[in-house]
Amino acid sequence: MAATPVSHQNQSPASTAVPSPDQAAKPVSAASPAPARSERRDGAAPRIDVTALNRLLDGRWAHFRRDSRDLACDEGMRKIEGLPASEHRDRVFRQLGELVERGRPHLAFPVEFGGGEDPGGNLATFEELVVADPSLQIKAGVQWGLFGAAILHLGTEEHHRQWLPGAMDLSVPGCFAMTEIGHGSDVASVLTTATYDAETESFVINTPVRAARKEYIGNAGQHGLAAVVFAQLISRGVGHGVHAFYVPIREHDEDGELRFLPGIGGEDDGHKGGLNGVDNGRLWFDHVRVPRTHLLDRYGHVEPDGSYTSPIESPGRRFFTMLSTLVQGRVSLSGAAVVSAKMALAIAVRYGTERRQFTAEDPKSERVLLDYPRHQRRLLPLLARTYAAAFAQNELLERFDGVFSGQHDTDEDRQDLETLAAAAKPVNTWLALDVLQEAREACGGAGYIAENRLTGLRQDMDVYATFEGDNTVLLQLVGKRLLTDYGREMAQVDVAGAVRWVADRAADMTMHRTPLRRAAQSIRDSGSKARSAGHLREADTQRELLEDRVETMVEEVALALRPARKAPPAEAAAIFDAHQHRLIEAARAHAELLQWEAFTAALREVRDPGTREVLTTVRDLFGLTLIEKDLAWYLIHGRISGHRARTVTSYVERLLARLRPHARDLVDAFGYREEHLRAQIATGVEGERQEEARAYLRRRRATGEEPVDEKSLKQAKD
Repeated sequence: MAATPVSHQNQSPASTAVPSPDQAAKPVSAASPAPARSERRDGAAPRIDVTALNRLLDGRWAHFRRDSRDLACDEGMRKIEGLPASEHRDRVFRQLGELVERGRPHLAFPVEFGGGEDPGGNLATFEELVVADPSLQIKAGVQWGLFGAAILHLGTEEHHRQWLPGAMDLSVPGCFAMTEIGHGSDVASVLTTATYDAETESFVINTPVRAARKEYIGNAGQHGLAAVVFAQLISRGVGHGVHAFYVPIREHDEDGELRFLPGIGGEDDGHKGGLNGVDNGRLWFDHVRVPRTHLLDRYGHVEPDGSYTSPIESPGRRFFTMLSTLVQGRVSLSGAAVVSAKMALAIAVRYGTERRQFTAEDPKSERVLLDYPRHQRRLLPLLARTYAAAFAQNELLERFDGVFSGQHDTDEDRQDLETLAAAAKPVNTWLALDVLQEAREACGGAGYIAENRLTGLRQDMDVYATFEGDNTVLLQLVGKRLLTDYGREMAQVDVAGAVRWVADRAADMTMHRTPLRRAAQSIRDSGSKARSAGHLREADTQRELLEDRVETMVEEVALALRPARKAPPAEAAAIFDAHQHRLIEAARAHAELLQWEAFTAALREVRDPGTREVLTTVRDLFGLTLIEKDLAWYLIHGRISGHRARTVTSYVERLLARLRPHARDLVDAFGYREEHLRAQIATGVEGERQEEARAYLRRRRATGEEPVDEKSLKQAKD
């Protein structure tokens, strides 16, 4: 089965990334702006055009990204580390009001309500709010990306006129009450009910058991006045599946204090492991009545007499169509995770190019951390993964904009977008957590200090792996789509094609599952590491290995699951469970392949030869570390010989050394200045400290004040 990609279209410490053209006349920092091209630290010819690379990374909506990340330069918009949760919440809520004043949230909404109808620009803006404060990003996402978007995409024009203005201008802070404590990602099985009463033309919203309480709901803890509540719609005794309802939940009392409306209960979730600027809470409903017109009925309508109609006949397809309209949450979280990975690497690499530790070849001078091969191994493969994720995210954002702008909005387009988002969100949020942890450790004790942001970002990003869909569950969805596509391909094979497939599989078994192919590789390599490495660094070789792994894994799972089609339900479930892990691994491999292909596609957009050369090396590092990670699979399946397997690691090490001089340029191209990062160790202060210490030691040696080393004295006596 072909895994087709979805595609579209070292400088000095004082250097910074160039601002957008409309900001170029403004002084952005005390440091001088970056030159159009950056110099290698070894004095060789320029290699990377940092400014052009930044434009490529920022993508189509670069000006929105830069404008949004520059919010962090405003002290009133920044996160204050260590702020008590109650103060943090109040601060973030005030910041939401500031976003409204600046018109930031309106990009996604219709022009008739003062919006910009620019879905791609809206998400690009939203992703970069992480630079200011992840809590601000999530609070904004709850208000406009979930509450407001649900009204927009699930409601009708009347709903838009009635409720969108309040959602947009923040006069009605809202909740997105989908998740239940008892079901989590299994939205189709929520227990909250909305039973239609034809006599009063109202729906009765009810929480039948504690497991049905809506949980982890943003704005529920303190600020929310209304909620979009997802419940099982029941009318005339027939259950029509999960639908969304607009439900007021709070009002102001005579003293101006907020209180729950009759029949509605709630509790604050209290202090969390991160994102404490967001007032998460739980909600429940005791036979709360809302008018029939409060059903957001774009995809399912109830007449006054209780009769139900829908433009989508299939209940299953109707459910997934409703959820697909809210895919922007996964897309934006995926992008926000990439932003946090970029910031963490910018901090860690800048620190690693200045911090010195231990003497090596020169007993009088300590070595820069990033000159140690192990330190390179810690950070540079993560840098390559982040570049790949950034380019893939740009493609995903293009696809999202195509669907929600209406330019490419077919059922197939929406299904593809849903699958791509389900693939990207897990690998990118896990990437962010991997980068933040490794960056923290790579910065030693300095990385643990709150003012350097790594621990705070790590705490805030932790939950990104589980909300808007648990990562493992999302990858299972991707795996099922891969199996579906495989089944469709096989269903189209005629008799002659089936014979060829059997023959090809037999040939594959002969070639790959025996020592023949491995022996052939070893013979071709002839003991030459250079020949092995030369083959591995070819794009076609990397693509073949990465694609082959995905295709083979999907085929193996599909064949293993064949007996489940005719088995009793319990036996079929057991068969699936036995292969669930392999299916999820295939989905993750597919997501990584998409990133490799997006990176490769982006290389074609690079005009500067030096930049293209360095970026190709970064792409090769990404591809080969993916292969290295799964070497056992490639060996077991005969895709690679033992000789060539040994070459993978040695060539990765060569690539790390080759990229070392460009590490600072590569993170500067992310476009985050000192005032964006707000980490003391990324300001050049460590370089100043180190130079002060070195100057001190030089003076002592020059003046003869340096004491005689005991070890050298003993050696002289001997």
